[in-house]
Formats: sequence, C-alpha cells, structure tokens
Amino acid sequence: MQLEGSVALVTGANRGLGCDFTRALLAAGASKVYAGARNPEPSDDPAVVPVRLDVTDPAQVADAAARLTDVTLVINNAGIGGGRTLLADDTVQVAREQIEVNYLGPLTVARAFAPVLAANGGGALVNIHSVLSWLAHPSAATYSASKAAVWSLTNSLRTVLRAQGTQVLGVHVGYIDTDMTEGIEAPKLTPAEVTAKVLEGIAAGREEVLVDQLSADVKSALPNDLELLYPNVQAEYDQAVAAATA
Repeated sequence: MQLEGSVALVTGANRGLGCDFTRALLAAGASKVYAGARNPEPSDDPAVVPVRLDVTDPAQVADAAARLTDVTLVINNAGIGGGRTLLADDTVQVAREQIEVNYLGPLTVARAFAPVLAANGGGALVNIHSVLSWLAHPSAATYSASKAAVWSLTNSLRTVLRAQGTQVLGVHVGYIDTDMTEGIEAPKLTPAEVTAKVLEGIAAGREEVLVDQLSADVKSALPNDLELLYPNVQAEYDQAVAAATA
C-alpha cells in the first residue's frame, strides 16, 4: 500500500506507540490521520483529527465508520496490559477487560471499517500483536491469552478481506518503551523503531512483521515450543515462586 496521500485511523493514539504512529504516518506522507482515543486530545496540526473512539463501544465505532468515510488505512493499536497470574484474586475481571480491549476492540473496528476500506480501493488493516501472542508466560497469562486471540483474528481477517484487496498485517514485538512497560527491567525498543518497521511492512505489502529479534526467535521455536521455550518459562516461574515463598 502507498502511504503517500493515505488517510489513516489510529486507535489508542493519545500516547505511546499510537502517538508515534501519528507522527510517523505524517512524516511518510499521509494526508490525514484520525487520532482515535477514549478522551481525544486537541492537535495544532490540521492534518491530525482527534476522534472520540472507545473500541469497546460498538455504537461509537459504528458512528466513527459512518463519518470517516475516507479512511484507507486502519491501525488497531489500542490495548491494555497488566500482568496477572491465573490464580490471582482479580484474574477473571482483568481477563475480561483485556479481551474486551485487546481482542473484541480490534474485531469491532475491523468489522466496521472493512466496508470503508473496500470502498476506497482496499487499503490496509494493521493489528498490533505481541511476542506473547506465541508465548504464554505465567506472569502475564491473561494478557498472553488476549494477544493470542488477536493473532488468530488477524489470520482470519486476512483470509476474509483478501477478496476486497485489503492488506492485513500482523505485528509482533517484545517490550516497547512506553507507559505500559514502565517498571519492567528489560531491553526495550523505542516507539519510533517499531513504527518504522511497521510502515516499511505496509509499504512492502507484507502480511506479518517481526519487529525485533525476540519475536523472530520465539516464532522460530514454535514447531518445538515445548522443548525450546517452555523449560525456560518453567524455570523462571519456579524461581519466582521460590523467591516469593522464601
């Protein structure tokens, strides 16, 4: 897809990765970016149009699709984190919230905007996954499940939307230096590094982007994940439990 002259909708655009997507798209030549957020912030740039958009509200998403009829690129970026083990007191509530935002949100947006993309020549739909789409870690069990669900969603959407000429791109990445990963001690990519790889993938017509080496390594281990991945996860988990009970 050609980014020059495109009209994009970015969900979760107020901060972090979403905010950088807006910047990067304009730098790549997008003519307009609809910056969707639950509480949109005003912009001094006339090419950035704030849009009130709660991806968990189907009526609000449908209204946005009815109004934003010039969209040619949708970036499903809105998401929430939060590490929870499966036995925490609030696990079920957190899981519901993460599924609502991280899975049902992208599904609702994709369904609403698929006809808009079709009417504008096909365009592209980008879903932001995670390396945890493929790797279930006990410290982030519910988040991993929600990202696994959106990976499956992306694969289905790609098949369904191919006939209308819509490029469907899934993005896998590890830690990004945003509010969501504050307090996590691990190597992190900058939002600009991530958006650069994603926009390169859009322009090249790709269906999947593995942003970092961690994502590439985890995917390469999937045929033998029980032997290559989960012994390490088990060891980390056992050490954490031992430290907590010492």
